[in-house]
Amino acid sequence: MGFNLTFHLSYKFRLLLLFTLCLTVVGWVTSNYFVDVIQEIPKAKNFIATFHKVVALGKEDALTNEASMKKTELDSCPAVSPYLKGQNKLIFKPDLTLEEVRAENPKVYGGRYHPEECKALQRVAILIPHRNREKHLMYLLEHLHPFLQRQQLEYGIYIIHQAGSKKFNRAKLLNVGYLEALKEEDWDCFIFHDVDLLPENDFNLYTCEDQPKHLVVGRNSTGYRLRYNGYFGGVTALSREQFFKG
Repeated sequence: MGFNLTFHLSYKFRLLLLFTLCLTVVGWVTSNYFVDVIQEIPKAKNFIATFHKVVALGKEDALTNEASMKKTELDSCPAVSPYLKGQNKLIFKPDLTLEEVRAENPKVYGGRYHPEECKALQRVAILIPHRNREKHLMYLLEHLHPFLQRQQLEYGIYIIHQAGSKKFNRAKLLNVGYLEALKEEDWDCFIFHDVDLLPENDFNLYTCEDQPKHLVVGRNSTGYRLRYNGYFGGVTALSREQFFKG
């Protein structure tokens, strides 16, 4: 009997020991699993956040491409814009500021504009040599922006400022402006524009033709006459090909 009792106790003890060992192994494995899961949660959150960012960027790219496609699919603007008014009375505000000019032209960004309703027939760069003529510049910008927009042009205005006190070199400033403008856009037409001359009639189209074109030849105070025969200055329009030939 004693032998049998010892045997049964030993057998039960071994079963208990095996059961305890199994629970220990299961507990260890389970705890490691949950630790790994807890550690992976932040990684999962980061992955989800990154995924949403990628999706958002994809949507932005899609919208940008869609806008670009819409611009490409637009019909060409008419040769004569329906917004032209003809002769325009010039008004000069004595206290005009650049902030007012910007507020009056909300669709102009960095001096550039393009019509939204059609594809412009020409992309035009306006080059304005400048020094110590701030008031004239304000009046020109206030008048020129709506003038060009009514003509349904895609345009960019470039102010080329000469610093220092040396003799004002208009020709060199225009050459510099021409080269700098081409770094930003493959412009079709270049308007070389004195800062103190304003066009009065928007049927005077700021575009290039087969030959170089004189846009503003004189002032109202002089009866709009040329300074001398053969004078070609003030406001002129040349294409890239014509500029190189000159």
